[in-house]
Amino acid sequence: DPRVKGWLLLENYTPTFIFSVLYLLIVWLGPKYMRNKQPFSCRGILVLYNLGLTLLSLYMFYELVTGVWEGGYNFFCQDTHSGGEADMKIIRVLWWYYFSKLIEFMDTFFFILRKNNHQITVLHVYHHATMLNIWWFVMNWVPCGHSYFGATLNSFIHVLMYSYYGLSAVPAMRPYLWWKKYITQGQLIQFVLTIFQTSCGVVWPCAFPQGWLYFQISYMISLIILFTNFYIQTYNKKASSRRKEYQNGSAATVNGYTNSFSSLENNVKHRKQRKD
Repeated sequence: DPRVKGWLLLENYTPTFIFSVLYLLIVWLGPKYMRNKQPFSCRGILVLYNLGLTLLSLYMFYELVTGVWEGGYNFFCQDTHSGGEADMKIIRVLWWYYFSKLIEFMDTFFFILRKNNHQITVLHVYHHATMLNIWWFVMNWVPCGHSYFGATLNSFIHVLMYSYYGLSAVPAMRPYLWWKKYITQGQLIQFVLTIFQTSCGVVWPCAFPQGWLYFQISYMISLIILFTNFYIQTYNKKASSRRKEYQNGSAATVNGYTNSFSSLENNVKHRKQRKD
């Protein structure tokens, strides 16, 4: 698209590709490097980082909503050249959205520095590594029009998500944070709504390229599969495990035993618990 010619990082695909390769190398080598080192706290920088991404996401959400309103965008199908000046507003905001995917690589790097390697899942790496690359192509070929919808929803979800992570970096706030699993539910709803809105462009086509619509539907389906698996593993299985532990504890009492090992283990964990 000639409207983005000369924009930072968009002129050539090479920088985006190099950043992605470096990201994957750090994901691979970072945990090996940190294996025999003490984890970093990162508490202060985590608060600032998450606050910054919360504000950026809020800005993008507001600008996308107002830009769509000003351009009179059609929910069912919107091409890339009929919104007038509003199209340029959407393009400018979506460049920031693309750039934010580069910033979000830091999510993984903080996991590595804090030795939270269990959080570096296939879903996490797949999502981070693909989004930057996908949005480079979006910005060069379809930087406005029907592309707005998924980015708008995602920006809203990221306001909730990064505000949660920012607050959770403050130990005193952790007992009051109860909505983590609802963020994942919101992400799944986001993917379903994006598939629905993208499908509208297939059923009632306009000048927006059909190939992009089919690609977006396919990508959203892959995210639904991975996020659903994450939700089941994280929340449903944990709840089931807690119920079993409770039942086992009751049985032990009936049989005349107390779970002294669990109590000892909990005490040890309490003593060893990190203060950050």
